[in-house]
Amino acid sequence: MSSFKGLSIFSILFVTLYFTFANAATFDIRNNCPYTVWAAAVPGGGKRLNRGETWTISAKPGTKEARIWARTNCQFDASGKGKCRTGDCNGVLQCTAYGVPPNTLAEYSLDQYQHQDFIDISNIEGFNVPMEFSAASGKCNRVIKCTADIVGQCPKELKVPGGCNGPCPTFKTDQHCCNSGNCGPTNFSKFFKDRCPDAYSYPKDDPTSLFTCPTGTNYRVVFCP
Repeated sequence: MSSFKGLSIFSILFVTLYFTFANAATFDIRNNCPYTVWAAAVPGGGKRLNRGETWTISAKPGTKEARIWARTNCQFDASGKGKCRTGDCNGVLQCTAYGVPPNTLAEYSLDQYQHQDFIDISNIEGFNVPMEFSAASGKCNRVIKCTADIVGQCPKELKVPGGCNGPCPTFKTDQHCCNSGNCGPTNFSKFFKDRCPDAYSYPKDDPTSLFTCPTGTNYRVVFCP
């Protein structure tokens, strides 16, 4: 009887793990930039990507407030400690915390309301590298892009080395950050929206910037598409 119980528990665990991993979403991350980037993901960690290189990560159903981004001009030692000009995450190669603005963000939450994944590109924390975030399986054909010359055209008030900062991290006011829950677009957020209409430009930008795919979809993130 004891061996039967053990087998039953093992079987239950196996089935649970099987369905968890079978339904996990994969994210194929590719660097098409003519320079090296250090890809970052929370959850996921980080990886150096030379031009043309890829990195695949996965996330289980129910994952919320996840991010993928590129870091630029990084220097890490053999232990994985160092610093990046943009997108730095506490000075480590393997990110466990969000990056420092400016950084173009691919954001997602998996298996949410009515078994939908919520995905977006965000410029709320600025822009450092052009990005495409798209579905990579037959269940969804969503493609989101932000590929404008935002760094080159960046307003002087937002310009920082290697990127264009967002108005919220720059000014840190209710007007730009929506801390009070009441805010609208500003001239600075419109700068981003005019150039990347499918990307978040301020926190209440949901109607034109938040997209869904059925849970079970796999995804692709491309830097410099």
